Amino acid sequence: MAAITAKDVAELRKKTGCGMMECKKALVEADGDMDVAVKVLREKGLAAAGKKADRIAADGLVDTVTVGDITAIIEVNTETDFVAKNESFREFVRGLLTTIADKKPADVAALSACQYLDTDMDVNAKLNEMVFTIGEKIDIRRFDIVNGTTSTYIHGNGSIGVVVSFDADDAAKNNAGFAEFAKNIALQVAAYPVEYLNREAVPASRIAEEREIIMSQINNDEKNAKKPEQIKEKMVDGKIGKFYEANCLLDQAYVKDDGMSVQKYVDASAKEFGGNITVTGFIRYEKGEGIQKREENFAEEINKMVNG
Repeated sequence: MAAITAKDVAELRKKTGCGMMECKKALVEADGDMDVAVKVLREKGLAAAGKKADRIAADGLVDTVTVGDITAIIEVNTETDFVAKNESFREFVRGLLTTIADKKPADVAALSACQYLDTDMDVNAKLNEMVFTIGEKIDIRRFDIVNGTTSTYIHGNGSIGVVVSFDADDAAKNNAGFAEFAKNIALQVAAYPVEYLNREAVPASRIAEEREIIMSQINNDEKNAKKPEQIKEKMVDGKIGKFYEANCLLDQAYVKDDGMSVQKYVDASAKEFGGNITVTGFIRYEKGEGIQKREENFAEEINKMVNG
């Protein structure tokens, strides 16, 4: 059996980021062969990932990267905020973004099969290695790729991420004020989440449903039920206008000047820059949104800790 030195353990730990005891055990199993020990740790990482598969990962972070005219946004979930703040985890997420911008995979499954940066492993193997090293479930939940002119914003150390896309001519894009203007739109999206870009993006079925609901509310109100139908229709139209203001980005009140809509801010900025600007879309990721977190009784949790 090969003699395992402290230097060997330290070298393996540097290569893999795993704990000292795990590295020592892997070297013993590999009879001192460094490459085999790395493989052993990766294989154990696969086992560790399997054991953690049923855990709930609702924390984590959202991040973005822009490379040339390609912008990528990603959400990667962890079980705790502590891990989300870990620099090695954040570096892993940045590596995923770089891989996405370079390989342009179609979905998470395709990303998992991509080579991770310039390493000799694919993304799935790297993910399992991270799970083993960190000791928590890690889930690559979603990502998007946007081409063209964009602005990005990350809020709260990765709790919310935004990408806004623009169609703008050179006169607008080359103006010194364009970057700040674009950032303001991204801030708007982060601060006031909406479903739609503009009125045209709202499905006709959604408007029909809203009109039906509003009319029912009017007819169920004693003060309004007896009003003429044309008056009721005008009341419905007014309410639909409010619906657009609440659910469409360009109809919203601009966050820095509620005396104008976001669209009016866009138009005013384009005029100031001497060019043309159209907001063509947006993506907003909020960390953990829609994930049902496990809720446990605090007393029961303490009892589990005490009694094993």
